[in-house]
Amino acid sequence: MAKTIVRLKDIAEKTGFSTNTVSLALRESSRVPLETRDIIQRAAKELNYLPNHVAKSLVSKETRTIGLVVTSIKNPVHTLVAEVIERTLAERGYSTLFATSREDLATEKRVIEMFRSRQVDGMLIYPVSHRRIDHIKALRQFGFPVVMLVGVRDCGIDSVGIDDRRGGYKATRYLIELGHRRIGIFNPTDPNKNIEKFEGYLQALSEAGISFDAELALLPTVTSPAQGYYLMDTLMAVRPRPTALLNSVDALAIGALRWCQVHGVRVPEEIAIMGYDNLDSSEFASVPLSSVNYAADIVAGMAVDRLMRLISSSVDLLPEARVTLIDPELVIRESTRGPLVAATPR
Repeated sequence: MAKTIVRLKDIAEKTGFSTNTVSLALRESSRVPLETRDIIQRAAKELNYLPNHVAKSLVSKETRTIGLVVTSIKNPVHTLVAEVIERTLAERGYSTLFATSREDLATEKRVIEMFRSRQVDGMLIYPVSHRRIDHIKALRQFGFPVVMLVGVRDCGIDSVGIDDRRGGYKATRYLIELGHRRIGIFNPTDPNKNIEKFEGYLQALSEAGISFDAELALLPTVTSPAQGYYLMDTLMAVRPRPTALLNSVDALAIGALRWCQVHGVRVPEEIAIMGYDNLDSSEFASVPLSSVNYAADIVAGMAVDRLMRLISSSVDLLPEARVTLIDPELVIRESTRGPLVAATPR
């Protein structure tokens, strides 16, 4: 069934005023008497008139919409940031178009092209890979406003994000300072993946004179509690057992905690467990979870500010790309403490 589109001409015919007067009245122009404005606006409401934003955008060359790309709607951090971004953009008169790449690079490229075809004014992107971003660099080179929601050094694209290398380093150093030397990690180690947290982990080990043990570094294929649970079977079979574990996300840590509960391994007495992102649920885990805080409000607010500046700049005079890395704080709860000597050889 075809939609009936109400035009300015229809309101003009209903009220007896010219289309120009109708247009001015609907824009609350002071050039139209208040009584006339009321008549026209009542008629527009009766006819269920909606402004044609497509037509407006053809004139203004702005759609007042922003494209937001995240890797997965299941990622609670991305969901939280998306909520803050949508609210912040709405306060500035912008709508948000939302899409997920499903952690697939080809899908990410298609989504970006889809947003471009819809003439969005700019994009905010969580990239699938921090290293395979040439297609995002091309947007910048063509003068299109784009900001990545991750902190990637020397990437040539405006970026705002948590300094994950620093976060991985601080979390590992904290565990070392507690006395741990056998520290496991659930995080990608493939150079094509996002390994900043792993790099921070390696840096902290190296500074402390601790040799890296590849058996203690396990690769999650998905970031879920179930994955953390099953990875613990492999990690805790290593001898000597690790006395601490750093997880790339809190979801993995929640699964690790559950494994320990099922198998009678005491946390933090026999193994200290550290999460990453500091989700609200982490405070209420079976053992309240120590974690690296992800400052979602700060990331979202700064990214939107950066994008607005790019949108207001001339295409030929975009400011030099800047990368903002936010230093994360550790949130320490009951899941971490120093190792028990008796538990180490087990």
